[in-house]
Amino acid sequence: MARGDNVNQELSKILNELWQVDENRLKPGKDYIISLQGKAGYVAQGSNAARDRASAPLFSFVNEERFRSIKTYAYFIKLLDNYEMSTGVSETVTNEELKENHLFLDAILETKVMKRAQQYLVSKKQASADPKEFKKQLYDIWFRLYHRDRSGGEDSCGFEHVFVGETKYGKEIMGFHNWVQFYLQEKLNHVDYKGYKARDNKDTPDEDDHILNLQFSWKGLVKPVGSTFIGVSPEFEFALFTIVFLMSQEKVTKAVVKVDEYLVEFVVSRHGRSIGTSYPRMLSSNNR
Repeated sequence: MARGDNVNQELSKILNELWQVDENRLKPGKDYIISLQGKAGYVAQGSNAARDRASAPLFSFVNEERFRSIKTYAYFIKLLDNYEMSTGVSETVTNEELKENHLFLDAILETKVMKRAQQYLVSKKQASADPKEFKKQLYDIWFRLYHRDRSGGEDSCGFEHVFVGETKYGKEIMGFHNWVQFYLQEKLNHVDYKGYKARDNKDTPDEDDHILNLQFSWKGLVKPVGSTFIGVSPEFEFALFTIVFLMSQEKVTKAVVKVDEYLVEFVVSRHGRSIGTSYPRMLSSNNR
């Protein structure tokens, strides 16, 4: 696919609207500082060894007090320890965890980002205007448990895969596309950032970019190539990926979109009526 070709103009329009109203997005250089360091090399999937091109953590500063004071982030963080790391191990949802899921959804549904997303989806006949119905739809897309590993029980859901991360047979990392989880795991020394990933100068990131392709290890396992937004709010990611998911019936949707200064490919895969995975992949930035 040639860069700039096949840009989905309609998706670009609504996603730029969401970008504009994301009041809880943190500002690079002010609310957080990242240290990109070296370019990561090739690592085979399933390998536990990767040359470390970054001696320091990715996040050199985060105003944690600020993001913990924002309701959507605070409720989001409470969800991150609710899951079994390995696929094949059935998930058990306690009443407390169920309550946390609902508190998070209630919080994001109050934001301008999710209200605009709902308006758009209602106009496209992909969602109900009834807030309770829309919340139930979001719950099914993101939190409904399903079988990812056929040898186990209900061992996964969209939220766990995308925002928390999980492992397959204890040999490889799956998902894990969220910057807040990355930062918190890095702080606990569970994550080791290995360097940024780039094919050429157009891909080469800078510290102000809100999307990063990267390599890292998590609890001893290496993710050869990962990708994540940096600094955006949880509600922005929920809104964006929900729209891409509902606007396509493809098993795997790859949408090239122009958001702010970035040319990005959004990848969303289905698992029945739920999200299997979703992530952004930086193609180029107007900065370069």
